[in-house]
Amino acid sequence: MLNRYPLWKYLLILLVLLVGLIYSLPNLFPEDPAVQISSDRGDTTLDERRLERLEASLTEAGIDIQAVERNPGNVLIRLHNADDQIQARDLISEALGDDYVVALNLAESTPSWLESLAASPMTLGLDLRGGVHFLLEVDMEAALTQRLEVNASAMRETLRDERLRYRNTEIDGRSIRMDFMNAEDRDEARRLISREFPEFEYRNLDRARGAGLAMTLTDVAVEEIQDYAINQNLTTLRNRVNELGVAEPLVQRQGPARIVVELPGVQDTAAAKRIVGATANLEFRLEARPDTPEAETQTFPFRNQPERTATLMRDVIITGDSVSNANHSFDENGRPQVNINLDGTGGTLMNRATRTNIGRNMAVLFIEHKTRERTVLEDGEEVTVRTPYTERGIISLATIQSALGNSFRITGLDSPTEAAELALLLRSGSLAAPIYFAQERTIGPSLGAENIERGVLSVQIGLLLVVAFMLVRYKVFGVFANLALALNLTLLVAAMSLLGATLTLPGIAGIVLTLGMAVDANVLIFERIREELRTGLSVQQAIHAGYERAFTSIVDANITTLLVALILFSIGTGPVKGFAVTLSLGILTSLFTALMVTRAMVNLCYGGKPVKKLWI
Repeated sequence: MLNRYPLWKYLLILLVLLVGLIYSLPNLFPEDPAVQISSDRGDTTLDERRLERLEASLTEAGIDIQAVERNPGNVLIRLHNADDQIQARDLISEALGDDYVVALNLAESTPSWLESLAASPMTLGLDLRGGVHFLLEVDMEAALTQRLEVNASAMRETLRDERLRYRNTEIDGRSIRMDFMNAEDRDEARRLISREFPEFEYRNLDRARGAGLAMTLTDVAVEEIQDYAINQNLTTLRNRVNELGVAEPLVQRQGPARIVVELPGVQDTAAAKRIVGATANLEFRLEARPDTPEAETQTFPFRNQPERTATLMRDVIITGDSVSNANHSFDENGRPQVNINLDGTGGTLMNRATRTNIGRNMAVLFIEHKTRERTVLEDGEEVTVRTPYTERGIISLATIQSALGNSFRITGLDSPTEAAELALLLRSGSLAAPIYFAQERTIGPSLGAENIERGVLSVQIGLLLVVAFMLVRYKVFGVFANLALALNLTLLVAAMSLLGATLTLPGIAGIVLTLGMAVDANVLIFERIREELRTGLSVQQAIHAGYERAFTSIVDANITTLLVALILFSIGTGPVKGFAVTLSLGILTSLFTALMVTRAMVNLCYGGKPVKKLWI
């Protein structure tokens, strides 16, 4: 019989629409404006009495508090009014001082029964939800210095293996200088080193006593090191951001030595800076013997006991670059530790060093590159001057009991938070060169709310225009198309929520475009039905022919648009991807609602019934 669906098909359509309705519902529960309190080291220690005083001061200032929640690592104060956020943040910051970080935030308010079904609202991008924007500058001079230090260590090891004596090693700019007892030793060292390090230019130096050798990096080698530094930093930063679980982050190169990082939804600037900007690395070194020459040793303080020091060998066994995996846990005494897994090369080097030094102490040296900032006046303008410096501290000094392999652990850490962050940094990889914050900007939720308002208004205007046109043009069939359009929008929102896709302003533009395109298929079908009626076909035959004969044209048109959207998604970044996602999902939901949902509604109204005239 024409224009009748089997029962299973009606049930399938109903099931899809029901699932779409459930998973789009969380978007009807707006996030609550909130203020988040966390300590600058990541562990919140606000006691109840202090928290009560904060609540009382906010109430006295006329700020209406909705709820106060204690979460792992932070305290969240939900507010009723978004306009109170900035005032509440300032009051809390003044009361708590510099020991705590107070940030604007948005807290989800999805009902628990929806959360039990794994339903959550759409993720909003930086332009809608707010977040942090960092412009990072890579220290190219430090990248060269670090590479030269590694090369100098390898050169010294080569000379020791060949029993060639040298007196000291000096790094200056792009050069390494070494002194020798005589010219013969210098020439032999030059022959050995030049064979292993062709990226240097070699020059003999005259000395009052003995002979000197200068090794300077070539211009090509310098460019390669700097290019590697910024590419490695990009990879490491992407890994760190992925570990943070931020949806749709942006990490990309800008110019020769800068990197842009955007983290949507992150309002805790201090926590983001602590992870993204950390330039920490580890070095594993043996403790120096009493008879070791002073030129081959360095003395460092302990990180948690600055008054205590230890003298270590200048040569490094391995660095954090050899770590393939790291996770934090607790030892048998309940103290935090980091479990380390090394790659093949790192495991071999560690085994070789510890196998021959059982009973000797090995230190884990924590290295962190930081910057001091001060403001000076230059030509009547305030200019920020950054002075980079490096902090080195021993976090562990333990006796080697047996030869170590690819797996071991680091103890001596202050807190579980420190252990977790160290494990994250090691797992994501170390930075090839220090990075400094050239610019940081927090985009507040209030700006995002304005963007959302305008975006929703554009969707509403587009929807009203399409609805009005379809009603005037196609009457009853226009009602079917408009109902399908509303269901299409519901399914699109549900799909984006389920897939965890991020909605941005260009994404809203994609939704508006989808609304216009969604009725295209219905227009083709309805016009085809009109043509079939004009040729003298009965109502039932005209409806059947309209859907059947327009099917190929509809699919062809939408498939080509879908291919373009997929290409945009694969080669685009940021806003382009956001537009492509909504457009792709919108095409799929439009095909379903236009071809199946409207057909089901038409079948229920007209299928199997004697109809003499269609209101179309």
